[in-house]
Amino acid sequence: MITLLAAAGTAAAEPPVWLQILPWVAIFAVFWFLMIRPQMRQQKAHREKVDGLKRGDEVVTAGGLVGKITKVEEQFVELELTKGMKVRAVKHTIGEVLNAKPAKPAND
Repeated sequence: MITLLAAAGTAAAEPPVWLQILPWVAIFAVFWFLMIRPQMRQQKAHREKVDGLKRGDEVVTAGGLVGKITKVEEQFVELELTKGMKVRAVKHTIGEVLNAKPAKPAND
């Protein structure tokens, strides 16, 4: 009889499984909206910026070098730091495009 009462007491005290999973779902949702999603947006914006590089753009590399693009290849760009001084840089190390001009609106 005591074992029946003990079994009935533990079965009634256990919360449903979905209540145990709910905090983990909430933690994942918070991570998604506060960390993962903004990082994915940043990566997409950087990828678009790098894909849009063209000759004549003034850029800043991740190492802090400022130069003008003289040649764009598939994975590399050639930068002219000063007159006559050219270096090759990996395309994805371009951090910022300084003279980026916004595209004209379609209705102009």
